Amino acid sequence: MKSPLLSLPGAVPAEGVDEGVAAHYGDLFREQRALADGTGFVDLSHRGVVTVTGEDRLSWLHLLLTQHVSELPVGEATEALILSAHGHIEHALYLVDDGTTVWAHVEPGTQHELIAYLESMKFFYRVEVADRTDDFALVHLPAGSIAEVPEGVVVRETAYGRDLFLPRADLESYAEKAGPAAGILAYEALRVEHHRPRVGFETDHRTIPHELGWIGVAVHLQKGCYRGQETVARVQNLGKPPRRLVFLHLDGSDVHLPVHGTELRRADEGPDGRRIGFITTSVRHHELGPIALALVKRNVPVDAPLVAGNTAAAQETVVEP
Repeated sequence: MKSPLLSLPGAVPAEGVDEGVAAHYGDLFREQRALADGTGFVDLSHRGVVTVTGEDRLSWLHLLLTQHVSELPVGEATEALILSAHGHIEHALYLVDDGTTVWAHVEPGTQHELIAYLESMKFFYRVEVADRTDDFALVHLPAGSIAEVPEGVVVRETAYGRDLFLPRADLESYAEKAGPAAGILAYEALRVEHHRPRVGFETDHRTIPHELGWIGVAVHLQKGCYRGQETVARVQNLGKPPRRLVFLHLDGSDVHLPVHGTELRRADEGPDGRRIGFITTSVRHHELGPIALALVKRNVPVDAPLVAGNTAAAQETVVEP
C-alpha cells in the first residue's frame, strides 16, 4: 500500500519490507534529531492494523498470546508475541484496548497470516477479528511530542512515543499539521539505539523470546498456557538461550554499512575465523555514528572485539550471556 505522503517534498521511497512509505525526506540526520527532540511524526501507514471486538476479546487473546492481557486496563499499551509450537517467534503485536476493541499493529503484510491463525482459534468465543489496514493508517509521534491528537483517534502511548490509529482518509490533512515528517530510516535509527527488536529483522525461523530480551516486555512468565510456553518455561528454568542480542558500534571509516545477514566473526581469529553470529539491523545514527543490532552465540565473550564482514565492531551487552 503506497502512502500519499510519498508526494511530500524530498520524499525518497523505502525499499524491502518497508516499501510504501518514505525512507527519508532529504535529510536523515535532521529527521533523527527532530524525533529525538520530540518533534515531527513518522508515517508507518504500511504496517498492518488488526482489531478484535466482542465481550470475550481479552480473555480469548490471553489464551493465545505470551502476554497477560485478561485484565488489560483501557488505554494501557502492551506488547505480545505469538509463538510456534516449538516456541519460535511468529508474530509481534503492539496492543491497546479502547474499552470495546483491541487494536494491534503488526509487521507490514503479516496481518493476513495472523488473522488466519486467530480465526482458526475462535471456537465458541464471542469475538470478531478484522483487518483494518485499508481503513486506518499508523502514525508515530515521538516521546515528548506536543502534537495534537484528533478527537476519537485511538492512541497507544509508550515510553518511546505515541502510536496513532488514524483514519487513512485523514492521513494527508494530519501530516500538514503534525510536521515535519521523518522517514522510516530515522525511526529505525532510534529503534536500534534503544535496543528494540523487530520481527523479520532480529528474528529468523528459530528465534526464541529469551534471545532478544522480550521476557517481561512481551512475555509474561506467570500466566496460563499458550502455544510454545513449554519452550519458554524450559529455557527460563533449566537453561540459557543459544544466542543473545547485542548492540554494536561499527567502524565509522567504512562507506557502506554491513547489511542484514552479514556474518560476524571474532576479530582475534582473523578472516577465516568461525561464524559466531550475524547483523540483524544496521543504521547511521545522528550522534552515535554507524551502529547495529546483531545476534551472536551465547558463549561469545562480552568484551570480544568482532568483525562484521570487513567492518570492525565493538559490542555492548543487551541480553546477558
